[in-house]
Parts: sequence; C-alpha cells; structure tokens
Amino acid sequence: MNNDIMIIPTSQMTKEHRQLYLNADPDEQLVKQYLPRCSPFELRVDDELIGVILLEPLDKQTVEIKNLAIDPQWQHHGYGKALVQFAKRYARLHGASTLVVGTGSTSMASLLLYQKCGFRITNVDRDFFTRHYQQPIYENGIRLRDMVRLAMTVK
Repeated sequence: MNNDIMIIPTSQMTKEHRQLYLNADPDEQLVKQYLPRCSPFELRVDDELIGVILLEPLDKQTVEIKNLAIDPQWQHHGYGKALVQFAKRYARLHGASTLVVGTGSTSMASLLLYQKCGFRITNVDRDFFTRHYQQPIYENGIRLRDMVRLAMTVK
C-alpha cells in the first residue's frame, strides 16, 4: 500500500458502489434493507474507488461490519485490513467496546482476514443463508449455508 489511500464517508450510490456492495452480499434486496441503518465509507486509492465498508451500530457497546468489499483486482494488497482497522477506530470513537462481523462459512479469504485482524469466532448461525437468501450461494465449490459470527474487543 504505497499509494495515497483515503477512507471517507460517502452518501453516493454509483454503479461502482453498488457492485462492491453486491460483491460482499449478493442479495440486492437485503443490502437495500440494511443500508439505511449503516454509516457508509469508501476506500479510495489515488482517487479511484476500490473498496467500501458499511458500519452499523447495534447498541451503545457494539458496532457491526455489515458489508466490506474490495474490488477483486485490488484484493490481497492490505486494503481489507485497512478497512477493518478503520472500523476498529470508528467503533472506539463511537464509544463501543465490541466490533462484530458475520461472514459465510465457505468464505475462506474473509475468515482468514478477520482472524488475522484479531476477531475470534463467537458462534455459527446454522442455515442463515438458506433462511434469508432466495437464491443458493456457492463459494469455493460449496453451497453456503451457515454464517460464522466473529467479534473483537476494541477498547
């Protein structure tokens, strides 16, 4: 990450923003449902949009990473980690002590990222994706069924 990186609030919903949100969560209706409850931020490198994160306060002590996506051509360069670090600072600044995230049990890269950043698995929501998503999702050749929930202390 040698380039000029900025993580800034955004109210935009361009075609590029929409595609990034859908890269992380393929159900557009669900994204539209939780988007109004979230604080949206974009990650730009040399003024190019390459990532997004949606942060949702769940209560006074907890902030959830609701959606985090990096453009596929920019993945594995530390930008996802930069967004997680940003989320930790955001949670602390808003008085929260816990940062949580949920991701698919077949989302190996996401699970690895979150654990490298200090998250610990708290539980598994069995059949979450079969209950909440109309269309089956396949990742790494496996049908996604379960959500893995992770948390970390930020204070």
